[in-house]
Amino acid sequence: MPHSRPEPPVQHLPAAAIVLVNLGTPDAPTASALRRYLKQFLVDPRVVEVPRALWWPILHGIILPFRAKRSAAKYAAIWQAEGSPLRFHTERQAKLLQGFLGERGQRVAVAWAMRYGQPSLGDVLDRLKAEGVDRILLLPLYPQYAASTSATVVDEACRWLLQTRNQPELRVVRAFHDHPGYLAALEQSVRRHWQRHGPLAADGRLLMSFHGLPQRSVDLGDPYRGECEQTGQLLAERLQLPAGQTQICFQSRFGKAAWLQPYTAPTLHEWARQGVRRVDVLCPGFVADCLETLEEIALEGRASFLQAGGGEYHYIPALNEDDAWLRALADLAEQHLAGWPTLPAAVTD
Repeated sequence: MPHSRPEPPVQHLPAAAIVLVNLGTPDAPTASALRRYLKQFLVDPRVVEVPRALWWPILHGIILPFRAKRSAAKYAAIWQAEGSPLRFHTERQAKLLQGFLGERGQRVAVAWAMRYGQPSLGDVLDRLKAEGVDRILLLPLYPQYAASTSATVVDEACRWLLQTRNQPELRVVRAFHDHPGYLAALEQSVRRHWQRHGPLAADGRLLMSFHGLPQRSVDLGDPYRGECEQTGQLLAERLQLPAGQTQICFQSRFGKAAWLQPYTAPTLHEWARQGVRRVDVLCPGFVADCLETLEEIALEGRASFLQAGGGEYHYIPALNEDDAWLRALADLAEQHLAGWPTLPAAVTD
């Protein structure tokens, strides 16, 4: 068998834990930190499905030397005193989720990890196992399943299991794109925004922007586009908006290959040219604010729309620490914990 890690003493009381897993973030908004982060992220064969013989020269000769500096400037624009927004929102969600579950009598540890960057999933699983956890629920914070996001979490957990002699029981939440609590939290978020800024008029639009994916991935069988469309349709129905006032788009295109369309930035530009006076933008695929929401949508998207002649532009923040979202997250966790004993674990996060 592969080389296994040293085993901690066997615990005799069952203990369960939940691990929230998000994509990841650099340690700092600097070029050197971005090079480390991008290298780990972009060498994953699920993220970039290009033969290494072709991809390696591009990655090491162009992307890492030049893109890291540009990306660092973008991160610097959204970095806060607490650090990376994605990191501190994910950490807060874990702490608050443990409290919500505790109020329901679920005495279960809740930890958090990043798929790329720190804290790594392997390190978090090592820590939980050393503290006696023998049942682990992995909860990737991606509402819509994609091989380049959700599946990479499973890949990394399996790599960890390959080096573990006394393996814990493991469950994985695959996706929650149509979960009623998640959709209700999105609906409440939009309605709160409308209470503050007024409802959309007939010449206003609600744009639901999801992270993009290469079209080839969907052609090969990835269900991502369908799950994004289902989320968008169900949310529009809850908000009672006619089809002409909502649009699903895809952002963050990378490279020259065709990605899922319509693209977010050209759509905003075209709407401004058509005389759309107000746009509200929501990113349902991100449950925590991050570079893609705060810089690409809240800053770049606004500039693009206004410079093209648009009127009002509003970014509706991600769910972050919203109570309705945390209740939905607790519901989702309880469904997948069903049947497991949840005696107090030694871990608190």
